[in-house]
Amino acid sequence: MDIRVGTCSWTDKTLIDSKAFYPAEAKSAEDRLRYYAEQFPVVEVDSTYYALPSERNSIAWVERTPEHFTFHIKAFGAFTTHPIEISRLPQEIRHFLKGEKRKRVYQRDLPDQAQEMIRLLFNKSLEPLDRAGKLGMVLFQFPHWFKKNKQNVAYLRELVEQLPYQAAVEFRGGGWMDEGRQESTLSILEEIGATYVCVDEPQGFASSVPPVLASTNKQLAVMRFHGRNADTWEETGITPAERFRYLYSDDELREWIEPARKLAEQSKQVHMLFNNCYADYGVRNAVQMGALLESA
Repeated sequence: MDIRVGTCSWTDKTLIDSKAFYPAEAKSAEDRLRYYAEQFPVVEVDSTYYALPSERNSIAWVERTPEHFTFHIKAFGAFTTHPIEISRLPQEIRHFLKGEKRKRVYQRDLPDQAQEMIRLLFNKSLEPLDRAGKLGMVLFQFPHWFKKNKQNVAYLRELVEQLPYQAAVEFRGGGWMDEGRQESTLSILEEIGATYVCVDEPQGFASSVPPVLASTNKQLAVMRFHGRNADTWEETGITPAERFRYLYSDDELREWIEPARKLAEQSKQVHMLFNNCYADYGVRNAVQMGALLESA
């Protein structure tokens, strides 16, 4: 069984400030990535949600990591109906927004030409990772307002079909994984070849998704661990690190050993990614999970 464990960030400020993971001599971004890649075989890049990635960074990531290291890339927020900051868009895209007074816009606010440019720039930036065999999935994380309906199902199909890389989909509510609708959602993902992202997260909220175990792609299954901090799950005005501030216990991690093994019987690889990136919580839990998998 090929089960790999990592985190959803190696650059989080609270992780660096904690001084609990990186050695004192790892002072640069290059040093930290090299050290991280010595400890874990996989990582998720979160910064690509906020701004389009660059080929330069992809080339650097390839050079700084071992041969079989894997990068998962979080899709640019525009693709998943999130608002995007104009100031973070490339100049050639901002050209289409002259006179716009808002600081943030949605993809629908952009002309078709600009939307196509964003798609092409995003895809091109990942080519170095793909050529090196280090690109895992492109993660499309949809918000609770992305409801399950015919229009959004069609958009999801088009989005995945236009992507030249492996797509993975995570829902935050929206009715996609409600009881009675799970089977059709998973069937759609399997049909288009997208990986369904299994989650562990607080329950009882509009953005909550039940911890459904499912493999919709024979090559890759993914599990993301967001922690169980119900007090901060939908709180506004806080950082992502504060939102996901939760340290799993050994017993809580053990709950996912058997599910991971079941997924490994259905997909060639299973990646378990810890998104509780507050201080060293994520890396600590990732190390614990790795040890539990080896000893179980």
